[in-house]
Amino acid sequence: MKFVAFERKLQGTGASRRLRHAGKVPGIVYGAGEPSVIELDHNALYHALKKEAFHSSLLDMELAGATTKVLLRAYQMHPYKQQVLHVDFQRVDATTKITKKVPLHFVGEAESPAVKTDKGSVNHVVTEIEITCLAQQLPEFIEVDLSGLTMGHSIHVNDLKLADHIKVVTHGKPNPVIATPVPPLVEEIVVAAAPAPDAKKKKK
Repeated sequence: MKFVAFERKLQGTGASRRLRHAGKVPGIVYGAGEPSVIELDHNALYHALKKEAFHSSLLDMELAGATTKVLLRAYQMHPYKQQVLHVDFQRVDATTKITKKVPLHFVGEAESPAVKTDKGSVNHVVTEIEITCLAQQLPEFIEVDLSGLTMGHSIHVNDLKLADHIKVVTHGKPNPVIATPVPPLVEEIVVAAAPAPDAKKKKK
């Protein structure tokens, strides 16, 4: 994805406030040299942030007539308004190694024996994983094939088909679960017991 940034002349709280009133978002680009202070069009950035690829893939930033590869690193939203307050990007090159969360795309769920045959469902335990790789080799997403999933078995990190250059960061967990099948709910029909007949009143 490509976006356009502009050089920011003024810095400070007051300058940032005026930028926001003018429909701009202050930002910074760091890494691979001196940090650059930038500004972006708010509406364009706001809509870009709604796209998955803007968060998880390399971006082409056009700034002062030059295009640079960057990654979105952080952004700050207003507590209750639909307004982006600040954004951070990181410059990357062929040698930049990064650790970043990447979304998981689940496929083949409806064809899996757990769903198709056993009428169960699949619990997506996690929807993203953290990986380490060279920035230029960062995948936009990682596909998880559920077509062979059967009841009693789960998909773990070690089951993912990953390129050799991608390493999953598991934070000490040896082989975390990615997805697991859930048996269908069985509705219990409760039959109310018939009321006992009234006992005959004892004759006085």
